[in-house]
Amino acid sequence: MIYSKEVIKHFKKPHNQGVIKNADSVGQVGNVTCGDVMKIYLKIDDKGPKSKPGPLIKDVKFETLGCAAAIAVSSALTDRVKGMTLEEALAVKKDDIVNDLGGLPAPKIHCSMLGLEALHKAIKQYK
Repeated sequence: MIYSKEVIKHFKKPHNQGVIKNADSVGQVGNVTCGDVMKIYLKIDDKGPKSKPGPLIKDVKFETLGCAAAIAVSSALTDRVKGMTLEEALAVKKDDIVNDLGGLPAPKIHCSMLGLEALHKAIKQYK
């Protein structure tokens, strides 16, 4: 399988990897078929700044057990949603993450869905 330079970059040096102690919310999902497991931790600022009123993702971290694509998706997703309101984060689409990574091989597109599912689960839990 051929991965883009951006996927390799996020896989080798993932951004926002780790745990948030006392996270406001945690979303975890897994795929039985491929074995990938993703956990997203959120720290939420209830008010947000005046320019973006409403709950804001102040910090986000992830733990992912999976392939290079799954780790890269988690890293790119957390980069994208950090600083967004919850509503903005819920509007992020699979194609946004795939494009941020310069594309993914077709058999690995499901990894981008897992990342979004974990994020949505964490936001739903928070709400």
